[in-house]
Amino acid sequence: MRRLIVPLLFGLIGAAILISLGNWQMRRLAWKSEVLARIEAQIAAPPGTLPAAPDPQADLYRPVTVSGTFTGQRLFVLASQKDVGAGHRVIELFRTETGRAILVDRGFLPDGARDRIGPPATATVTGNLNWPDEVDGFTPEPDLTRGLWFARDLPAMAAHLGADPVLVVARTATDPAIRPWPVDTAGIPNDHLEYAVTWYSLAAVWLGMTGLLLWRIRRRMD
Repeated sequence: MRRLIVPLLFGLIGAAILISLGNWQMRRLAWKSEVLARIEAQIAAPPGTLPAAPDPQADLYRPVTVSGTFTGQRLFVLASQKDVGAGHRVIELFRTETGRAILVDRGFLPDGARDRIGPPATATVTGNLNWPDEVDGFTPEPDLTRGLWFARDLPAMAAHLGADPVLVVARTATDPAIRPWPVDTAGIPNDHLEYAVTWYSLAAVWLGMTGLLLWRIRRRMD
């Protein structure tokens, strides 16, 4: 029987560790789901006025309404949508009624539709403040001659257009040619359930292999 004790203990301890990792991922899942629910509630909250000095952390996703004029100075960020195909995000300079220059992400424009955008016009925009984190070491430099960017680089875009580094992502249409692409939580990963299933599955396999090993040892003993 002593020959069975060591592999049995090894199997039970290993399974206990794997199950505890699965339980930890389930706790992380509950925490992340609560965080996402709070973010979604914040995104959908009634809009307020644009803060004088919005904070990238405290004011992330804050809903606001701004009135002013689209200037026609715009940038195009390479993008695609699953049900539409290739296109661009339209980032345009917006001058508020108080004279403040900010950026507005007007939404998605299908490829080849730049000439369909309307002329500069006054508008009231409702949307959410956002500071996208899309630039990394592999992001190409923008093609400034065509106004083409490969990621939303807010500081660089704001400097290029002479605006404050403030981006309002429009919730609703600001031009018939541009499809709104509002802020949501789709880009925030929540893979904890998949991780938990993986750990639990490994625990089941571990126990199965332990049982097989014990059976083989027992057969040799017989």
